[in-house]
Amino acid sequence: MGEKQRITIARGDGIGPEIMDAVLTILEAAGATLAYDEIEIGEKIYRQGITSGIPDSAWEIIRRNRVLLKAPLTTPQGSGFKSVNVTLRKSLGLFANIRPCKAYAPFVASAFPGMDVVIIRENEEDLYGGIEYQQTAEMTQVLKLISRPGSESIIRYAFEYARAYGRRKVTCMTKDNIMKITDGLFHRLFNEIAAEYPDIQADHQIIDIGTARVAAQPEVLDVIVTPNLYGDILSDVAAQVAGSVGLAGSANVGRDFAMFEAIHGSAPDIAGKGIANPSGLLQAAVQMLVHVGLAETAEHIHNAWLRTLEDGIHTIDIYRLGISQKRVGTQEFARAVIERLGQLPQILPPAHFHSGGVQMPPLQSAPPCCKQLVGVDIFLDWNEPGRNPDVLGGRLSDLTLPELPLRLITNRGVKVYPGGFPETFCTDHWRCRFTADQEVDYRRILALLNRLHEAGFQIIKTENLYTFEGQRAYSLGQGE
Repeated sequence: MGEKQRITIARGDGIGPEIMDAVLTILEAAGATLAYDEIEIGEKIYRQGITSGIPDSAWEIIRRNRVLLKAPLTTPQGSGFKSVNVTLRKSLGLFANIRPCKAYAPFVASAFPGMDVVIIRENEEDLYGGIEYQQTAEMTQVLKLISRPGSESIIRYAFEYARAYGRRKVTCMTKDNIMKITDGLFHRLFNEIAAEYPDIQADHQIIDIGTARVAAQPEVLDVIVTPNLYGDILSDVAAQVAGSVGLAGSANVGRDFAMFEAIHGSAPDIAGKGIANPSGLLQAAVQMLVHVGLAETAEHIHNAWLRTLEDGIHTIDIYRLGISQKRVGTQEFARAVIERLGQLPQILPPAHFHSGGVQMPPLQSAPPCCKQLVGVDIFLDWNEPGRNPDVLGGRLSDLTLPELPLRLITNRGVKVYPGGFPETFCTDHWRCRFTADQEVDYRRILALLNRLHEAGFQIIKTENLYTFEGQRAYSLGQGE
């Protein structure tokens, strides 16, 4: 027997310890050549005053072993507590979240027995940057961050995954008909990278109709790649459409580290009752085995699990009269899987996993470009009686510099000056755009800000406006 590979495990909260025990029992029975270092993260650590939920001692073990199998965690309600998942993903560079969503009909109820979709979600950026502000009494803001390196990494991973596992098509889903710069960058990079993989079909869908197709026509989809928030929503929709969120595992993969987990929560309402389904965490463990080079063991376990489903040995969440033969608890389900090690499913397709994993080429730096400052959006907290945009526009126009005139004012993204409609409802949060006809010295923007400040305006935020290679790199206001 070869040397055992050390991995880190976290038993988690709620039902976590129960399902982790079941999964480790199966791994041991299957002869997985693994050794475990256990860490404590999650609710108990939060209660000790560590707001990240991860103590320093746990970080040391996680970084040493590079592979983490994690049961569900509970984040306490209220402000001040950071999500352990988000912290791990971002701190360790786990840029790819991989969630296979497959139907196991007729043994698990699904309206789409042919469904076999893999969702590959960007894992570090987008709205999950968690950068939020309250700017006025009425207005809050969150920043959506989409980078070229982050997008290129996840898109290329999706195509490499498709190639490694014999998938036929990769579909990109964004909302770039509205967010033309952020989602637009993701879509443009998808088109560029897709051209490097002529053996794989590539298409793009707007996220709203794409989500509808996941719910109503999942058989037409294969691999989906998408930014973070859309992928979070899509993966739960797809898992439920496939049959049960409780059956789905996920991998969080970076260039140096990987974390594997079930996609469901800690379910404290059923903790300690011995009825939780360990399948989601088991599927995550199967992905982990493939990742560390134990694909044969992964197939051995997954095929035994499929045979268990076929034989009607089901936990309460998937039990159905007429299909299920026996309702079992967590540990009894694990024993049923162990009894079937070495057997193949008779109806469902047997598992075959790619032993080489997904190979990622190094990132390439973006080419240098010509960047020019051409203006500024200045955001104001202005709440004078009547909130009349024409009054605000007139006062600002009197303060502008000749080379940096006021072009428009928007409120919640809608143009209200000049030529706005009196019916438009206005909050106390105003975006005021000043642009030049050519490149502007930043000192002129500072001078403008100083004039507004001296006039008593409350400036809450600025966004510089740039062109790159002569192309506008900011969204236009309505009517601009």
